[in-house]
Amino acid sequence: MFDENIYLMDDRREEGDVLPVFSMGDDELMFDDNYKKVMPILALKNTVLFPGVVIPITAGRDKSIKALKKAEKDDKFIGVITQKDMTSEDPSPEEMYSVGTVARIMKIIKMPDGSTTAILQGRKRFIPGEYFINEDMIAAEVNPIEDEIPENNMEFNAMISTIKDYAKKIIELSPNIPSEANLMLQNIKNNGFLINFITSNMNLEVEKKQEILEAGDFVFKAGLVMNAMNHELQLLQIKGQIEAKVRGDLEKQQKEYFLNQQLKTIQEELGGNPHEEELNRLGELAAKKRWPAYAKEAFDREMVKAKRINPQIAEYSVTLNYLELMLDLPWNEVTRDVFNLAKVRKVLDKDHFGLEDVKNRIIEHLAVLKLKGDMKAPILCLVGPPGVGKTSLGKSIATALGRQFIRMSLGGLHDESEIRGHRKTYIGAMPGRILQSIKKAKSSNPVFILDEIDKLGKDFRGDPSSALLEVLDPEQNSTFHDNYLDLDYDLSKVLFIATANSLSTIQPALLDRMEIIEISGYSTEEKVEIAKRHLIPKQQKEHGLKQSAVALSGHIIENIIQKYTRESGVRSLDRSLAGVMRYIAKKVAMNEKYNPKISDLEVYEALGPVKYDRDQYIQAEIPGVAVGLAWTSVGGDILFIEASVSKGKGKLSLTGNLGDVMKESASTALSYIKAHAGVLQIDPESFENTDIHVHVPEGAIPKDGPSAGITMLTAITSALVNKTVKPFLAMTGEITLRGKVLPVGGIREKVLAAKRSGISEIILCEQNRRHVELIPQEYIKGVNFIFVSGMDQVLEHALGLKTK
Repeated sequence: MFDENIYLMDDRREEGDVLPVFSMGDDELMFDDNYKKVMPILALKNTVLFPGVVIPITAGRDKSIKALKKAEKDDKFIGVITQKDMTSEDPSPEEMYSVGTVARIMKIIKMPDGSTTAILQGRKRFIPGEYFINEDMIAAEVNPIEDEIPENNMEFNAMISTIKDYAKKIIELSPNIPSEANLMLQNIKNNGFLINFITSNMNLEVEKKQEILEAGDFVFKAGLVMNAMNHELQLLQIKGQIEAKVRGDLEKQQKEYFLNQQLKTIQEELGGNPHEEELNRLGELAAKKRWPAYAKEAFDREMVKAKRINPQIAEYSVTLNYLELMLDLPWNEVTRDVFNLAKVRKVLDKDHFGLEDVKNRIIEHLAVLKLKGDMKAPILCLVGPPGVGKTSLGKSIATALGRQFIRMSLGGLHDESEIRGHRKTYIGAMPGRILQSIKKAKSSNPVFILDEIDKLGKDFRGDPSSALLEVLDPEQNSTFHDNYLDLDYDLSKVLFIATANSLSTIQPALLDRMEIIEISGYSTEEKVEIAKRHLIPKQQKEHGLKQSAVALSGHIIENIIQKYTRESGVRSLDRSLAGVMRYIAKKVAMNEKYNPKISDLEVYEALGPVKYDRDQYIQAEIPGVAVGLAWTSVGGDILFIEASVSKGKGKLSLTGNLGDVMKESASTALSYIKAHAGVLQIDPESFENTDIHVHVPEGAIPKDGPSAGITMLTAITSALVNKTVKPFLAMTGEITLRGKVLPVGGIREKVLAAKRSGISEIILCEQNRRHVELIPQEYIKGVNFIFVSGMDQVLEHALGLKTK
């Protein structure tokens, strides 16, 4: 509130009796002075003199000193006016305000530095008239202003009361104002002097003080003072709140520091600081660690930082976690591979039946590694239907090689940071799942299964498949960069094996980096062997049955496969065998008598009615029905195509949820039949008044692809010539308008599906012969293959029609 550059004086003349505040009693503004008409004028800088207030003035300008001496010599009265321009050393009348204060010189003191200090007491306001200026000083006519203080004005009295309250609060909030100031304000009885006194001592701009001085109405003047005090009070309150908050924070920090120092001292007395011990432990582990020079340099740098950080702040735990990760990673730590190739092959054969391509590729890799001593691990991708053992094969490979095994499921993964990690500056940051898995394995050369790589997602958080490009590129993964680790890590020794059900959803750039090994579905014979070697012993163990408690013959297992499952893998077979084991376990637990050798009747009691009848559809007893072969995500299957003719206008109808390619195949087949109607003994004119309807059952399932071309041709021709298709015959192949049969894919799956369904003859394109030769002969025993190159050969074998 108070301006520290202003002092209030009493009227005692003794030198040095200077008091900070002073009250003059009940007649503070009751001055009955006789003033000369013309008196010397003193120009003030940076302050305003109010009536009744005593202030010291230091005069340094010659005119000011001469004016003070002149006034003291005459009658001790001098006119005091504040100048507008504070920089002017010789202000003109225009540069001074229009209202001033008559002052009485109470004392003049000669200071040691040569300046003159005058103690002035304001007496009355005045308006300067004519100015008289000479070289020595400025003088002016003085026109005193008589102020009338309201006595019974309720508004004015309320304002005075508010001003006193404001003053009390300001004194309490201002540490530089002594508490005695409150008592002094209470002793001021004259309300006019109270306003002048408070205004003089407030830290206001000169222009604002001059505005209050010039105000003639005391009610208006009190309003100006009250507003200024309200603003000052608000500033002090806000300042107090800020200081209290800062003081509280500082006290909290000081308290924490003090407690930490006490704790540190206690710990030292008891035998050491745990934080220092932790860092020392990490340092000892780092000294024994085998890692690259750049990793050691980064660790040392972070260790120096950790020793400087206060353990109580969050950054310390972040740095500590980072140091622990660096120590936990197996930088140059690898397991020794088993180079006994015969033993490796034996382990692979024991765990998995079939899958020769994968086993051969692993043996080849080990052979090169044995001869060369070091090579980059291959990136394999096993593609096949569900349940054929792609994932479990990875664990078997790890066991055979003597390596650690890691499995990471990528199904539904959307966030790129799951692969690369987060930057450690983020709250809750952690390394990516690649490095986390390597850390768990404690080896730099594990077998790493990337399961379901075809089911990676993509959204606003990034594209994980793009992040995998670096992981699965042998030329780049030796310097894999994780955002959290922020250092290069060598993944080139890791044997990555990806698994997928389909290649169509894998990013082309990612697909190009992997060595694709297709795993087709199992034949019935393979499933029987898998059940005997793996599934039945596993289910017996899981159901608490002894080996002698149940016996399943090859015939029973084959019946379960053909009548209760329809799949490429063995998951449904495993569940069916579990159902049989539960049936036996119930009898054993209830002490019921039973024959351990399971019969067809007991299979029926355990699994219920037959789910699939292989002879249900394949015997075509009416014209227009042909059996095709299809590839699905769960392996091969048989596909039935039905055609019928009726009187109409030559319209071709296609139903059964067919795709565009299948629809085009039907149109191509019909065009071929029309072109060769004479050879096929069909009346060409009959097409104009005959409607043809082609339907593929199971309409809820979408179907597409060119491989049903020859099947549609056979079905339509069979309906038009009214001849049934040869029984137990299936076919697959693409057709052209020229009458050629083109090769198709998925031959192994399709052939095995036909074998499972009881098909005895299969028509294929001549160019698919090489695919059939890759299938072990024992799996296709009893199936006759007919290889064709033209559509006329198809009709000859299927319908007995001679087209040449």
